[in-house]
Amino acid sequence: TWTVSVLAAKLADERRRLDELQAGDLAVKATFELGYGQLEPVQARAFRLLGLADGPDISLAAAAAVLDLPLWDTEDLLEALVDTSLLESAAPGRYRFHDLVRLYARACADRDEHPPTEKAAALSRLLDFYLSTAARVYAIERPGDRLVDHLERTAYEGLAFTDRHQAQDWLYAESHCLLACVRHSAATPTTLRRAVDLLWASLDLGESGADSREFEATGAVVRDAARAFGDAKAEGRALMVLAGVHHTAGRFQEADRDAELALPCAEKADDPVPACWSANARGIIALYQNRFAEGEQHLTEAIERFREIGDDPGEASALCNLSRIHLAMGRTSSAIELALRGTEIYDSMGHALRGANGRYALGLALTQDNQLAAASERLQEALAVFADSRQRLWEGMTLFRLSEVDLAARRYGQAASNAEMALTVLRGIGGEWRRANVLTVLGRALYPLGQSGRAQAC
Repeated sequence: TWTVSVLAAKLADERRRLDELQAGDLAVKATFELGYGQLEPVQARAFRLLGLADGPDISLAAAAAVLDLPLWDTEDLLEALVDTSLLESAAPGRYRFHDLVRLYARACADRDEHPPTEKAAALSRLLDFYLSTAARVYAIERPGDRLVDHLERTAYEGLAFTDRHQAQDWLYAESHCLLACVRHSAATPTTLRRAVDLLWASLDLGESGADSREFEATGAVVRDAARAFGDAKAEGRALMVLAGVHHTAGRFQEADRDAELALPCAEKADDPVPACWSANARGIIALYQNRFAEGEQHLTEAIERFREIGDDPGEASALCNLSRIHLAMGRTSSAIELALRGTEIYDSMGHALRGANGRYALGLALTQDNQLAAASERLQEALAVFADSRQRLWEGMTLFRLSEVDLAARRYGQAASNAEMALTVLRGIGGEWRRANVLTVLGRALYPLGQSGRAQAC
């Protein structure tokens, strides 16, 4: 006689779900209890603690952090749980619970884990593992960047990588688990700051567009938690993460708002890093909104702030952004000079990814100076790095800038081809303002090719 809505309501409460799933003598929970009762004590502990971790699955290395055991001991325990069908092997080196088994494992942790503080300790080790490893990924991608010096300290070591591709592979493979860990950790004041730092250190997930929606939703969770706990430092950093997400999505008004709100939080907490990046972000957003004088003020402030904390890559970013402001104001010579200075700083530090941003800015300035061959070379160099680094937004925008060079050189067919590739790469990322710019250039390329109908449609 129960309606579907009543059944759904009963099953919606995770704490009661297993108790509801029974009919007479038949009960899902009883089956799990039979398997759990046959486990050795160390296996039962592993089952309980691993069930606490959120995310679709868990890697062997992350599981070792939860259990505070060596990899080989952890693997033996996990494989034993697979043999008892309490755990599934999702892929080599990765494991997952069925949703109902996970609920049972958490109920066992609440009932059987002693001392109870071990549950929080296990999740703290997992958070440390993700933060320490993400910080190493960030450092490989951005050598010399001072953010890693200002992250919360961790007590548990993460993974080390031999090259940037291996580091990138780890970050993207762990994205859903990592973001789930951030959301869970944001709910507790003692882990909130490490949670927001993990999100900031993983900003490639937001900038690349690979997991931008989940990344943005997680940023909002962290921001709201920081406000609820009255933690100005965590709030300032969360706001800068969200400003970056909005910038990538082409929501410039929202990006400027969050960057502006981040500054008083950073100053209240005496936290210099978000203060620097706030000024830098507001400067480039002012460029997009044609507020050039205001943008120049923000970027001049950003350069000074980065110099105060000895952040050379940050200074280079602000210099390259200032180059674009000068370019928009018709000061082409100084724009080239600023972009060169920024690029030289990046190159001196072996900063391939951000060096591509420098070449992007330099390519724009050289295009306006009618040095088209040199502009094309710089942009092609940037394109190769962006594509290799999975930076879809900047890969697409660089293709767009190459189409502008081709248009200026009257290579209309090549200009149309690059613009069409840019539209493909930017599908679902970058926002309508960027898409409109690419469509405009595509239309201008198609018209002299005799495709006036398509040109007008663009």
